[in-house]
Amino acid sequence: MQPPPAPAPFTPRPPTSGAGGEFFTGVGYLFRGAALWITSPRLMFLGAIPALIVGAVYVVGIVFLIINIDPIVVWATPFADTWSDPLQALTRIAATLALIVVAVVVLAYSYAAVTLLVGDPFYEKIWRAVEVRLGNAPADPEVPFWRSVGRALGDAIRLLLPAILVGITVFVCGFIPVIGSVLALALGAIFGGWLLTVEMTGFAFDARGFTLGQRRRTLRRLRARTMGFGIVTYLLFLVPIAAVVVMPSAVAGAALLSRDALARGEVR
Repeated sequence: MQPPPAPAPFTPRPPTSGAGGEFFTGVGYLFRGAALWITSPRLMFLGAIPALIVGAVYVVGIVFLIINIDPIVVWATPFADTWSDPLQALTRIAATLALIVVAVVVLAYSYAAVTLLVGDPFYEKIWRAVEVRLGNAPADPEVPFWRSVGRALGDAIRLLLPAILVGITVFVCGFIPVIGSVLALALGAIFGGWLLTVEMTGFAFDARGFTLGQRRRTLRRLRARTMGFGIVTYLLFLVPIAAVVVMPSAVAGAALLSRDALARGEVR
């Protein structure tokens, strides 16, 4: 058996010219995370288990939504019951498109939150392996299993509340004529990408004793990088089956992003 690779000294990624360069540097974290993850078959197996379990449950939910989308739209637009065509039909078509966009936003983001909750012990091992490989990993405190689960549940709840507000905003935007659906999808990607990044960097920041508020403020210092990582991760979650690979890759990539963000200076 070959010995594990020696930790490579961590070198923060230097700033690049312009927001565009920073954005694509952020995208690169996801692919660098994938390269770290796939070098260990054991970590690959651990990372796939929770994503597959939660994915199967979500498939059932998607099928339910597709089957019942017409009754849901009629229930959500009672004010249009007495309207005549074509106004009633156009309103409910807009509502259907808005509902689909909201479902995409909520499913993509909640999938990450629920998968991280279910797979917290698995993804923590992936994060820890990446930190050890980078060198100077934070201490590994002995945390009881149920305390770890409680912490993950609390983080998921705090981070899902903004997602609900985003979903409501996206639903309202869906009613804007012509550009409504495109605007709603764009807003979903922007806000969903930010929320995903905040959530996935939790392992690195929590292990170093930082609060959720400190995590957000630190990531804002690398806003373009953070959004590059988060938006591409969010969009890939919309691809069927891809989330099984994207989730553990994103956990590893978030460890790299966290290192760079923390290397920028004192967290306040």
